[in-house]
Amino acid sequence: MKRLLKFGAIFAIFLPLCLGAQPFKFAHISDTHIGSGASAAEDLERTVRDINAQADIAFVIHSGDVTEFGSDAELKQAKNILSQLNKPLYIVPGNHDTKWSESGCNSFRAIFGADRFVFDHAGYRFIGCSSGPNMRMAPGLVPREDLVWLDSILSATPATRPIVFVNHYPLDSGLANWYQVLEKLKKRNTQVALCGHGHRNKFLDAAGIPNVMGRSNLRAKDPVGGYNLVNIQFDTLYYAERRPLRAQAPEGIHVVEAEGETLPVWHKVFLYKHRYENTDQPQPDFSINEKFSQVKTIWKFQDKSDVGAGIVANAELAVYPNSAGQIVALDVKTGKKLWHYTTRGKIFSTPALATDRVVVASTDSTVYCLNLKTGKLLWKTKTGKSIVASPLIDGDLVYLGSSEGKFRALNLKDGSIRWAFNGVVGFVESTPCVDAERVYFGDWGTFFYALDKKTGKFLWRWSNGQSSRLYSPAACTPVVADGKVFIAAPDRYFTALDAATGKEIWRSNYAKGRESIGISSDQQELYSKTMQDSLVVFDLKGEKIWSLNLKFGYEIGPSPTVEKDGKIYIASDKGVVYVVDREKRQLLWAHKLSNALVNNIVPLGNGEILTTTMDGWVARLKE
Repeated sequence: MKRLLKFGAIFAIFLPLCLGAQPFKFAHISDTHIGSGASAAEDLERTVRDINAQADIAFVIHSGDVTEFGSDAELKQAKNILSQLNKPLYIVPGNHDTKWSESGCNSFRAIFGADRFVFDHAGYRFIGCSSGPNMRMAPGLVPREDLVWLDSILSATPATRPIVFVNHYPLDSGLANWYQVLEKLKKRNTQVALCGHGHRNKFLDAAGIPNVMGRSNLRAKDPVGGYNLVNIQFDTLYYAERRPLRAQAPEGIHVVEAEGETLPVWHKVFLYKHRYENTDQPQPDFSINEKFSQVKTIWKFQDKSDVGAGIVANAELAVYPNSAGQIVALDVKTGKKLWHYTTRGKIFSTPALATDRVVVASTDSTVYCLNLKTGKLLWKTKTGKSIVASPLIDGDLVYLGSSEGKFRALNLKDGSIRWAFNGVVGFVESTPCVDAERVYFGDWGTFFYALDKKTGKFLWRWSNGQSSRLYSPAACTPVVADGKVFIAAPDRYFTALDAATGKEIWRSNYAKGRESIGISSDQQELYSKTMQDSLVVFDLKGEKIWSLNLKFGYEIGPSPTVEKDGKIYIASDKGVVYVVDREKRQLLWAHKLSNALVNNIVPLGNGEILTTTMDGWVARLKE
């Protein structure tokens, strides 16, 4: 009898899978990168035709990087191709769809109807969510709002219901908050997680959860691209690569489609209720805070949404935006919320402060000016497209770029347009800078511009000669000193240009940093956060003065480096703030706030700072 009872218990574990999941097949597409070249569209069109020709495919999952740069044109082209599928499509964005999004990550949802999904099929619940990073170069990050949504979906899912989770990133440390996602998935009957991003077929173990990566649909060096057919046969999931139909012209008659080829199964996953309590759960390392225990948190809280831009402050108020479209004002001393104003779009724009007002732009295509003390709307100016750039206030003017090929100067008093320059090639993302005569900014069309700040007259533009906008000098905040303007770009070069003419004075790839740049308060030294461990300090002639190995590892965050009172403040993409003594050239302290990108650092003096992180942490720290 005991043996029968034991068998019954085991059978009960597998019964829901065996009875609830009739055999079925679906297609897993990933990393189509529409816009990366003509062959990308051809590969996807061929895959769509191949899937349509197979009647036994129940549905299609696309695990992200649908496009190369997330532009509206690329998204629409991908939609036009994918809409030809004769089967349901479930799709999530990847980092290429969100990092360079001219719409501020709004167009993906508008064009495809959603950027996450949940549906049931044959007893299984399929759940997919987006992964970022949104608008900032950084490790992947499932947005706060998606984590909240995922938690609600999982909480409403019966404990025995088998789950298939879909995300663009593997569930490892390449996703900044991987541990939070895993914690949620392990609370339910998660059978397997599917992903893309790596462009190859690969099996991974996500702390006990089977994690299957599907290949890119791009052909690379092959004659055709490919995708995966996924068969669920009772208690086993089978992955097999599919080489789709390809065009052939037999002896000059007419072009026909040759039959596709399904390769042998390259991986299988046994489906059962895993016991995740027995698996290790890796966590981020916060031990650096123990090493520098002198750093104290005056106040700290986590916003309900992502914070994809910097915080600004005066002696009394601090203001930051969030991806829920809110502009939030805090008491600097206590962190208490004083007011908030809600726009109709996500905000990736760092606010600009004047004496009694704050200006910020939203992806709802509007520039807002609010009373700094009350949050009351003073004026708003509508533009023709989303704005992901940050404003700069200089005197009575507000300088700001947008995603419609324009750069404007607005009157701070009422928001009226003083002038507009219509010759911007790509969308503008960063904060501009000014000197006495000119305003400077970069775009995602590989150009850097100088305009007359009073009239908007075009003066010059410069390009680093790169053909891909991936290397545009667009994400850094330029700095000006000694008649020169300095920029850093993803081509790993520091560049100095003559501010009056745009003539190239010097270029250096010694530091090999990305978009992060800074200048000392006395305008004598330039700061470069390298892509591996170090801070490098240059003079204005491009000569290295000194460097310091901070051991922060691989680093891609674009956050600017700032200096105040002889202390250099460096923001990392792993949630750590580093503070260096400029004179002694040594690390004073470091503090880890979270595991996501630090957006910016605002030194308050007396060893105190304000900062925000992409996953919504807002903090005031004191040495």
